[in-house]
Amino acid sequence: MAERPFTQADLDVLTQWDTPTICNGLELIVPERRAIGFTVEPMVCIDPKAKPIIGLARTGMIRAKEPPRGKVADRADWYDYVAPSDFPTIAILQDIDDQPGYGAYWGEVQSTIHKSLGVLGCVTNGSFRDLDAWAPGFQMVGGRVGPSHAHVHMVSFGGPVNVFGMGVGHDDVIHADFHGAVVIPAEAVKKLPAAIDLCTRREKVILDVCRAPDFTGAKLREALKRSGEIH
Repeated sequence: MAERPFTQADLDVLTQWDTPTICNGLELIVPERRAIGFTVEPMVCIDPKAKPIIGLARTGMIRAKEPPRGKVADRADWYDYVAPSDFPTIAILQDIDDQPGYGAYWGEVQSTIHKSLGVLGCVTNGSFRDLDAWAPGFQMVGGRVGPSHAHVHMVSFGGPVNVFGMGVGHDDVIHADFHGAVVIPAEAVKKLPAAIDLCTRREKVILDVCRAPDFTGAKLREALKRSGEIH
């Protein structure tokens, strides 16, 4: 098992916050990543009320519009690859068709298989289906819902992928919910709670003034000064 600068307990703590809040904290810890490392397109979440998921990325690429052009990746090998070992995993699949989501890799069967393996969920620019037969508790944050799997097949896995602008590598830490997903640099995991606390306290100064019955523009200006640079 790889040496990592965080524990499972550190990851568990981060599930109490939504993905936008995680992004806020990262802006303080790794400001150079302020405009990278997260999804930038609208996404469809199968269970918007579910708790955020966080785990290590297991990456792959798929196609569906045409039959395989050559040898395809063995799905059984993919299943071995995604199964959690030291930490929970999240499948990150990039659909590389010119029309992503033309055919759905994900449905009743794949959600059930992956849930049984212990995978927490999937983030993909591709499509998914079988919403009424989906494995309960397996989260999906995808590009769209579609009816057919067409010629869907795994092209490769284990290498870098890009899902809606979010570049992801094997073993990257992923935080996802109905808003989308973000990559958390490994060295930032332990630092996030303190950064989020600071962001929250800065926001509270502004929000308390705005929600007060005696709100005025002058009080807002003062609150903005006291809160420091935020948003």
